[in-house]
Amino acid sequence: MIQFRYTILYVEDVNAALSFYEQAFKFTKKFISPDNMYGELNTGETTLSVASKTLAKSNLKNGFIESDIHNKPFAIEIGFTTDNVEATVNGAVDAGATIVEYPKTTSWGQVIAYVRDPDGFLIEICTPVVTG
Repeated sequence: MIQFRYTILYVEDVNAALSFYEQAFKFTKKFISPDNMYGELNTGETTLSVASKTLAKSNLKNGFIESDIHNKPFAIEIGFTTDNVEATVNGAVDAGATIVEYPKTTSWGQVIAYVRDPDGFLIEICTPVVTG
């Protein structure tokens, strides 16, 4: 059986990234390697992980495009659902996130907003999609 288990963000400082997600979204640290090059957060069924750019470079011999808060975000986002988008956005901003798009309601009734974390990764904060 194949299962989507985790997403890894390549960051400058693993401890700082973990601290941001702990403070911004109240996730808890699940694991950090003794060398502080890799860490995981308890986020539910799927794990959000961070790895140092140094570790990533050692694994990817041809390199990768680094995320940078000063450039446009990649064409990918991580998404967190919440019952209170505005309060969650405010908590993320208080922890160091930058607002990209303020909360708005879609035509299908979902409330969505976008922020970027201190490493420049795009985060959607939204209410769950109601189906049926």
